Amino acid sequence: MACKAHSAKSPAGPAANNTGVVPRGAVPKQQHPKRHQQKQVVRRGGNAARHGGSRGPTAPKRQPWQCLKCTYANKADSVACEMCGNTRGAPAASLNIEGRLVERASRFSEQPSPISTIDLFPAENCDVFVDDSFPPNDHSLYYQPGKQQQSDGVVVQWLRPHQIKASNDALEWVVFRDPLPSDISQGVLGNCWLLSALAVLAERQELIENIMVQHEINSRGAYQVRLCKDGKWTTIVVDDLLPCDEKCHLVYSQAKRKQLWVPLIEKAVAKIHGCYEALVSGRAIEGLATLTGAPCESIPLQPSSLPSEEELDKDLIWAQLLSSRGAGFLMGASCGGGNMKVDEDEYHRKGLRPRHAYSVLDVRYVDGLRLLRLRNPWGHYSWKGDWADASSTWTPQLREMLMPKGASDGVFWISFDDVLKYFDCIDICKVHKNWTETRLEGTLPPLASMQHLSCVLLTVLEPTEVEFTLFQEGQRNSEKSQRSQLDLCIVMFRTNNQAQPGIGRLVEHSKRQVRGFVSCHKMLEQSQYMVTCLAFNHWHTGIEDPLQFPEYVLSIHSSKHVLVEQIAPPSYVLADAIISLTLVKGQRHEGREGMTAYYLTKGWAGLVVMVENRHENKWINVKCDCQESYNVVSTRGQLRTVDSVPPLHR
Repeated sequence: MACKAHSAKSPAGPAANNTGVVPRGAVPKQQHPKRHQQKQVVRRGGNAARHGGSRGPTAPKRQPWQCLKCTYANKADSVACEMCGNTRGAPAASLNIEGRLVERASRFSEQPSPISTIDLFPAENCDVFVDDSFPPNDHSLYYQPGKQQQSDGVVVQWLRPHQIKASNDALEWVVFRDPLPSDISQGVLGNCWLLSALAVLAERQELIENIMVQHEINSRGAYQVRLCKDGKWTTIVVDDLLPCDEKCHLVYSQAKRKQLWVPLIEKAVAKIHGCYEALVSGRAIEGLATLTGAPCESIPLQPSSLPSEEELDKDLIWAQLLSSRGAGFLMGASCGGGNMKVDEDEYHRKGLRPRHAYSVLDVRYVDGLRLLRLRNPWGHYSWKGDWADASSTWTPQLREMLMPKGASDGVFWISFDDVLKYFDCIDICKVHKNWTETRLEGTLPPLASMQHLSCVLLTVLEPTEVEFTLFQEGQRNSEKSQRSQLDLCIVMFRTNNQAQPGIGRLVEHSKRQVRGFVSCHKMLEQSQYMVTCLAFNHWHTGIEDPLQFPEYVLSIHSSKHVLVEQIAPPSYVLADAIISLTLVKGQRHEGREGMTAYYLTKGWAGLVVMVENRHENKWINVKCDCQESYNVVSTRGQLRTVDSVPPLHR
């Protein structure tokens, strides 16, 4: 059962419904299976919770009680907390980290309730809503309005749905009409990363409907779209003025059968990034994360994408794809991207588009064959090799099994071996049912401001599966972002002291990558853990104002209820975290007697050097010279450094 109380500090409006915080001293809502069916809830009011219903003279009811340790709302007849086992009325031991009292908190995802757009947008000499924050002009189309654009002359007007010409003009415009992947048609915009993700979601109608808060046509032309930008849920309001050409046809993406969900979602994503041009180019994993908020990971398909000491395990990749499909996860594929050497002519002969994102609609193992079903978001232009629609490799039995309704434009089957040959990665979006969700915001301070560092203390009350994702600010909000992306890494340790949490044994870590987000997952047993968010390549940017520090969002998805809190750790925790990670994952090199060096380099987006001095009375001087290196940023601010390591120190 998941507590769904809202923080008293949550902002008003649709975004406030995304997560609820259980603050100390608040009485959270609790759902019981039978009461949930009767739509009765426990509400906060005054100093005690009370049941909704009639106010006639009845015998006083025993009230739910709140655990003083974990803030969970328990049934009235429970003697001990159902969540953490704390005895009723027993006080909770508070944590004092570096002189700072910290409260335990746990948050859960919720679906937002539709807000009346009539109340939001009262008519003032106008019956319809026009979004002045994303106006119907070139400022919403391009980074630099007025500058010669590649698509100049294509968008000449912005029209409401009833003014737009479309096929099947006999139909009325609707938001949804049983959405299907085949409904999606990409326009002139190169945003296949978004549309391929939409096509995957369209396989499960409830996921598409979760994005659109309004499911019916709104007479004011105002709609709310729920998106997860850079790890943070937000509800975007857009009008239904859409870019059209001189013939009153939609210029950008659209859905067949006169449905609005595709162009409205596309417009909302364009709005959060500043303009439509900001949507050009990307990977399916970004679209899946934005549309679902679920944890995502990318499986590399090319040996060149792996660290030099690793080999591509094709059987393991195939097992991951099969299990992901069986779990109902969403998948997208990147064709000829990354650092692949692409023969453009060969790709075109095979009916593939390099640097293009495809939807993965199915994964099958049939008669010893490994096959995938893909979709081009263009809605046409399909694979022409083995297992293409007209290929001679098909048997009547397999064709009947895998294509019972015949061929579809832009949808095709392809062998796993050909996927490995022509595609660079497959992105997996782990959409789980009934999992809890926590999102924490923080900053990544530079070296001179480590007093602003925060860590996450995770208390696992029962064995659970956990997915961690660390996000940084996206790069689409300007033509050339003013801030380079950081090298993100998540590291998790057991804590060695609950009263004064510190770094214990390394439990799990993500890759260290210069990406929009990194992730990792782990099965955790009952214990307490310290999660540290690392980034290094901004340490000497000279930023001193804490308001200018790079921001992050850490999302934690778990199969069972967990307790999460942000703490201000002792000053030595960062060094301990880096040392522990390097000890476990680094390459060991024995130097002189009593000294060992560890190098963390291959597959770590950089180099970490750690020196261990085991002498009891001797200091070790260490010189590190990288002056002949290139494309290197040093955390020390210079490429030649000299350090003196005290006895019995690292």
